[in-house]
Parts: sequence; C-alpha cells; structure tokens
Amino acid sequence: MNETIEKFGFPSTLLREFEHWVVLLRPAQPTLGSLVLAAKSDATDFSALPPAAHAELAEATKAIEDALKRFVDYSKINYLMLMMVDPNVHFHVIPRYEGSRDFGGVAFFDAGWPKLPDLGSAVALTDMQIAQLKAALNPLLA
Repeated sequence: MNETIEKFGFPSTLLREFEHWVVLLRPAQPTLGSLVLAAKSDATDFSALPPAAHAELAEATKAIEDALKRFVDYSKINYLMLMMVDPNVHFHVIPRYEGSRDFGGVAFFDAGWPKLPDLGSAVALTDMQIAQLKAALNPLLA
C-alpha cells in the first residue's frame, strides 16, 4: 500500500478492498460516515491511473453511496480530490446533511451545510470509535 493509504490508518481503518482501490474510514470525521477512497497505485496524478482503475471507480462509488445512504441518509455526497498533503490519488468522501447525526453517543454536525464541507470541524475518532464505526459500516459495504 502507498504512503497515503498508510497515513489514513491502513489496515485498521480498512472497510473494503477492490483490485485498484481501498475504502478507508476517515479517522477525522467532518460528518458521520466520512471515508477515504484511495487508489492502491503509487500514482500522484489521476490521469496516471490505469484504465482498469478508472473503470472500477464506478463499482467503488456505487458501493460507497449505497452504504452511506443506508447508514447516514445523506442529502448530498462530496468527493474531494485534494492531494495537497497526501500525494497519492485519493478522494475524501464526505456525506452531507442538514443538522446532525448521532452515533455511539456522539453528535456529528455538518458544520459547513449547505456550503463547502468544514474539514476543520472534524471529530477525531478514538481507536474504539473507529472499531465501532467499522463494525457498523462493514456489512453495508460488503
């Protein structure tokens, strides 16, 4: 796995692995259910991914959207490809909703709604919260 995937907590944050992509639970949650969709390649340019990775992106995003719709009932979903700090190809997947969602006794507000997501208002998850969220999301992403 590349350094970007490892920075987002792989393997402890792994939710699903595809041939060319991994879906990771984002350790800092700007909204409940925030994920990272990362290419397994060492590519640092989206256009440098092989055609098969681009084709598989449709399968990965469908799985993510179906799972997150059931889990948090989002109104919109944002895929942010920032790659300013973490160089390898990846998207921050941010489910968007008005108000808050509760999980494990914690309220997760969408502080940026209805405008840009406020990544700075993220809830930093503990190892136990990561394990609990993984247990809730894993069956939905299978």
